[in-house]
Amino acid sequence: MNFILALVRKDFALFRRDRTALALTFVIPFGLIYLFGQIFGVNQKDPGPKGIRLAVVNECADPGAGQLVAALQQEHAFHVVTTFSHAGSPDRPLTEADLRPLMRADEFRFAVVLPSDMIGGSGAGLRLKILTNPRNEIEAQMVNGLLQRTLFTAVPQLFGQALQNRARATVGTERVDRFDRRMADAIADTYGGDRDRILSDMQAGNFGLSSRAGAGGSGTSADAMSRFIRIEREQVAGNDVLSPTATLLVGGWAMQFLLFAVSTSAAALFYERDRGLFQRLLSAPVSRADVLWSKFIYGICLGLIQLMVLFLAGHILFGIDIQHHLPLLLLVCTAAAAACTSFGLLLAAIVSSPDAARGLATFVILIMSAIGGAWFPISFMPEFIQHLSRLTLVYWAMEGFSQVLWSHASLGELLPTVGVLAGITAVVMSIAWWNFRRGKIFD
Repeated sequence: MNFILALVRKDFALFRRDRTALALTFVIPFGLIYLFGQIFGVNQKDPGPKGIRLAVVNECADPGAGQLVAALQQEHAFHVVTTFSHAGSPDRPLTEADLRPLMRADEFRFAVVLPSDMIGGSGAGLRLKILTNPRNEIEAQMVNGLLQRTLFTAVPQLFGQALQNRARATVGTERVDRFDRRMADAIADTYGGDRDRILSDMQAGNFGLSSRAGAGGSGTSADAMSRFIRIEREQVAGNDVLSPTATLLVGGWAMQFLLFAVSTSAAALFYERDRGLFQRLLSAPVSRADVLWSKFIYGICLGLIQLMVLFLAGHILFGIDIQHHLPLLLLVCTAAAAACTSFGLLLAAIVSSPDAARGLATFVILIMSAIGGAWFPISFMPEFIQHLSRLTLVYWAMEGFSQVLWSHASLGELLPTVGVLAGITAVVMSIAWWNFRRGKIFD
């Protein structure tokens, strides 16, 4: 038994000295648990997504429309955008004509239009218009549910106002006022309450339906209200995408697997070093820069092949349309593969062993994939993580894939995203080369 305990102590001692094993066992799970807790709002007063940009165009002069805009602004999941500025010009209210170009440019993906005849138009109901660019199906369904909840909470009073306006236009203001006074008297006599307040609520369109609709968004009250709310829906982009969910998911998972593959290839530098291959190469007319650039080109070729194979699999299995966007897709895949290769070489340059490279790569890749949008919508994350996500190459690669396969962007529209990926590659490769020159991997 003493021998067994001695061997157990030996294993714990070896484990304690292995920093990579310690990181994989404790640091990475801790980091991911914290990240998922932030995303799903664990122990937060208001769990759920925050800061989803929602454009609101209010063309209705009725005060009730302003109440609806205020209700949308109070929903913590939304960041309501009501103004627009261009080329340094002063802010001005958004118009419906502004929405579609801005949505195609991904300034925001959801918009609500309150038309001038929202209240008091033809018919007794309310008229709204919702525009969407559902690049992420999970996000789109969440926003649709939040909009429905907000509308069914705020709309009953607006619907009451619409009924009042319709009645006044049909039978006359005097007859409607006389009817309201009689109803207020009857309610006060039967159930109690202040007659003047009851009359004021009725004239304002408040028939006591708001609390029922808000509490029972999926029940009878909400079903009844939905019959009186005429919502025109328009999808601004992606109408012709055959498999929207697969189009977005394949790119995210492809990037994650590409990062792992390229990082493994970069870790092979230590294999070549330990077997003396670099000494033999450098004794020939081959420089360190030649070795580094050969690894860089190899990583780009490997990454490009892997990405295109995965997109081809998505085309065969799920019908992703790649044949009509092949040149621009190849451009984004090349830029993404270059960025991933530079990341792998940087890992090899700053660590001292292949085990350390794999451990650090696992941690960074999982974090970048999680906050970069490969696993779930960025809008589900806290606002400070949403800002951090834009510092990851996964975010920009996903953005490029979406622009090509979802928005059908032109070369000019795609160049800024490709430029960011190229900039990431240049910066990371410069740091990697500087560390390789100072390091001992070629010694």
